[in-house]
Amino acid sequence: MAIVKSKLLKQLSKNYPNFLKKDLEKFTDIILDEIKRALKRGDRVELRGFGMFSTKIQKPRISRNPRTGEKVNTPQKKTINFKMSKDLFKKLNNEE
Repeated sequence: MAIVKSKLLKQLSKNYPNFLKKDLEKFTDIILDEIKRALKRGDRVELRGFGMFSTKIQKPRISRNPRTGEKVNTPQKKTINFKMSKDLFKKLNNEE
């Protein structure tokens, strides 16, 4: 089961009933927008206890269309790299 933004907001409002739902939504929007902006600038985003987001540049290459077998030029692009923290790794693998 994937977590979507609406379910995340529902869980946050359940855990923090003193906050208005619109304030929680604004708060999560601000956090996600700041992460996006930092990655777009090429900065690294580190969330302690969760993990680290960074961007990598994928070199331009000649790839192949799997349906037709035709060669296609793929331009240079940025990709997002995520590395989980040791704490998250231990929690996922029940090593606490």
